[in-house]
Amino acid sequence: MPASPTDPSGLSLETRIAHLGKHPAHAGGAPVNPPLVRASTVVFDSVAAMRDARARRGEERVFSYGARGTPTTFALEDAVSELEGGYRTRLFPTGLAAIGMVLLSYLKPGDHVLMSDSVYEPARQLVHSFLDPYGIRCSFFAADGSGIEALFEPATRLVYAECPGSLVYEMCDLPKLAALAHARGALLAADNTWGSGLQYRPLALGADISLMAATKYLSGHSDVMMGTVATTREAWRALNERCDAFGMTVSPDDAWLVLRGIRTLSARLRLHEQHALEVARWLQARPEVATVFCPALPTHPGHDLWRRDCRGTNGLLSFELRPEIAPAAVERLVDALSLFGRGSSWGGYESLVAWANMRAARSVSDWSARGAVVRLHVGLEAPADLVADLGRGFAAAGAGEAG
Repeated sequence: MPASPTDPSGLSLETRIAHLGKHPAHAGGAPVNPPLVRASTVVFDSVAAMRDARARRGEERVFSYGARGTPTTFALEDAVSELEGGYRTRLFPTGLAAIGMVLLSYLKPGDHVLMSDSVYEPARQLVHSFLDPYGIRCSFFAADGSGIEALFEPATRLVYAECPGSLVYEMCDLPKLAALAHARGALLAADNTWGSGLQYRPLALGADISLMAATKYLSGHSDVMMGTVATTREAWRALNERCDAFGMTVSPDDAWLVLRGIRTLSARLRLHEQHALEVARWLQARPEVATVFCPALPTHPGHDLWRRDCRGTNGLLSFELRPEIAPAAVERLVDALSLFGRGSSWGGYESLVAWANMRAARSVSDWSARGAVVRLHVGLEAPADLVADLGRGFAAAGAGEAG
C-alpha cells in the first residue's frame, strides 16, 4: 500500500485532513447575524489557559465546553437578558425543562411553594410527580392573587405565578405578590411566556425569576423547542450552579433559530394583536358565546391591571360557550375549522384551536357549572378569513343544540 502523500511540513494527508479549514482567512465586512458555532470540545493554547477558563467559568461566561454554551447560545442569552431586563439568562431544551429547573434550583425538601391556580398544566403535574415525592409542599392560590397572604408559611421559599394565566388569562398584581414574598424571605418566579419580554416584563415588576417557553413567540415559526430563564443578579447563582451541575444546554442550531425569530418579534406581535382583537370582538357578538377571555378587552376582569402593566396583547384568546351547549356540538365546532389547526402550543405564524378542560386546569376556582372553553391562537392570516372560518364552524356545529 503506498504511503500517504506528505507536504513540506512532513505531515501525512490523514493528519492534514483532521486539521484543515479551522481558521479560514477572509477579507471584507462582518455578517449581520452571529455565526452558528457547534462545539462540544473546546481546546486551549496551554494548560494555564485551560486552568484559568475552568477557574472562572463558575462566575463568568467562558467558552470552555459545549455543555456550558457556545458563542451562538451566548448571543441568545444576551438577547433574552436584554428583552427581559435580567442580569443573565440560561437556556433549556423545552419550556417545561425551564420550569422544572426553577423548582429544582430554589427549593429543597422541607420547603413550601405557593403556586398560582392559573399555571401551565404540566407545571401543576410537576407538583405531583416531583415536588410531592421529594418532600416539597405546594399550595395553590387564586389566579388573581386574592387570599394569598393567608397561605404563606414559615417554610415558604418561592411564589410561582403565571400572569396572564394559562388558558383564560387571569391577571394578578405582580408587584403586590413580589412585596408579599420578599417581606417573608421568599422569591417570586413568573412564567412570562404570554408576555415574551416585549408585552410584559415581570422582573421590572418585582419578580426575581422570569421564565419563558421560547418555543412560542420568541421562535415564532413552530419549528423549535426551547425554554429560557432570566433572573436578577441576586437570584442568579442558585440557578446557574444547578444548571451546570445537571449539564443543561441547548443545541446551537436551535439557539440560532430562536435568535432569528426574535428579530421579527415586535412586528409579528403587532399583527397577532390586531388580528386577535378583530376575532375577539366578532366572538363577543355571537349568541353562542358566554364570555371572551382576552385581557385587552375592557370586559376582562383583569383589564385595569393589563393596562397598567402590559404594553399590548398577542394572538391568544379563549371563549366560553353557553353552559347548555352540548360537548358534541363543541367538538363539531372545533373539527369543522379549516384555517385553525387542531394542536397544542401557540406563538407561531399559524392559527390554532384547542378545547380546554378548565375543570382539570384549575383547583381553586370552580368551573363545574360553566360552559366549555375553546382556546384560539390567532395567527397572521387575514382576520376576515379567520372570522369566516369560525362562522362556518358555528354553523356546522349547530352550536345552539342543548345538552
